[in-house]
Amino acid sequence: MLDIRRIRSEAEAVARALARRGGGVDLAPLLAADARRRGLIQEVESRVADSRKRSKQIGELKRKGAPESEIEAFLAGNQRLAEEVKAREGSLAEAERAVEEMLLGIPNTPHESTPDGRTSEENVAVRTWGERPAFGFAPKAHDELGAALGILDMKRAAKIAGARFALYRGAGALLERALINFMLDLHTTEHGYTEWLPPFMVNRAAMTGTGQLPKFEQDLFRVDDGRYFLIPTAEVPLTNIHREEVLDGAELPLKYAAYTPCFRSEAGSYGQDTRGIIRVHQFNKVELVKFARPETSYAELESLTRDAEAVLQRLGLPYRVSALCAGDLGFASAKTYDLEVWLPSQEAYREISSCSNFGDFQARRAQIRFRPGPGAKPEFVHTLNGSGLAVGRTVVAILENFQREDGSVAIPGALRPYMRGLEAIRPR
Repeated sequence: MLDIRRIRSEAEAVARALARRGGGVDLAPLLAADARRRGLIQEVESRVADSRKRSKQIGELKRKGAPESEIEAFLAGNQRLAEEVKAREGSLAEAERAVEEMLLGIPNTPHESTPDGRTSEENVAVRTWGERPAFGFAPKAHDELGAALGILDMKRAAKIAGARFALYRGAGALLERALINFMLDLHTTEHGYTEWLPPFMVNRAAMTGTGQLPKFEQDLFRVDDGRYFLIPTAEVPLTNIHREEVLDGAELPLKYAAYTPCFRSEAGSYGQDTRGIIRVHQFNKVELVKFARPETSYAELESLTRDAEAVLQRLGLPYRVSALCAGDLGFASAKTYDLEVWLPSQEAYREISSCSNFGDFQARRAQIRFRPGPGAKPEFVHTLNGSGLAVGRTVVAILENFQREDGSVAIPGALRPYMRGLEAIRPR
């Protein structure tokens, strides 16, 4: 969440920054609620101070031998004061909740280096890598290839679970598992990430800490009537490892990686990418998360993005990197790069990873701080994350970019040690 002190002191600047996202946010109700909250704090503190002062006066009256009636009157006054304090504390608690609820609904402000724009069409291409394949035949889509190769069965998946689920078979299942292991090995042995295997369900506090709640509850799969949620990404459990902790600044940046399945209801996305496994309710992903000092976090974003790019480069998959414009940013992000892999069947680049710096937005929600040095006051860390990569979409890209005219699909060289030496997947 945003810092209420920043909103209070720089309301116009914050409003202008939020307006870059499109639509704008009316900060007046929040500022009014905050003013009421601060007024109640002063009233409570004033009455508590009066109560303590009167308690001392009662002791003095007793020592001086004051009449019982005078002491009883003082005690009655103290009782009324205590009731007033209790009533105002109740009002203060309500005011605190109101301010917090409003803050939780306000998105992050875009970083100054995030380009202006309202829609994805205004995102800025930063760089491209690799040569798009040239085919002497009409390339097929991944779902058609997967069915012909006998490695992807969407019909039986629908019978088991419903629409937008996938069922991998044989070399397809091996390919998915190989990619997970390849990605984890690359990030842990060459890029310096520590591997975790976190829970696949989390509580409401964890979802709130990373910004999924309360705004995006309709996009989540709830368990036990909302006490738990299936994770939409490993970003949630990885970031919450350090919720309500103070980290040692000398150990930053912390770099974490995890494989998890991801679960998304995809509410509101019907009609988009419904073919195959591009947009499904359950998919596998390797996630990268960093905890960094504020002064180095944007350099860490650049290196995190390069770490995700390395997967595509090792696999020989052509892609481009785009800087998202302010209007296309995710709720919690201050700056995001999308990695978009080339899909021949669509003749388009499609997202395969988003790499984001959230600044201290998530850290404030989750209360993750660091101590810059011995005896120094704790500060909020900056959190970052990126897909390294979305596994199912990597399968899509391999099938489409490495397909051959005879219907087979070549396995990238870097992946063959994880595929038991298999050089190609051939039609059954």
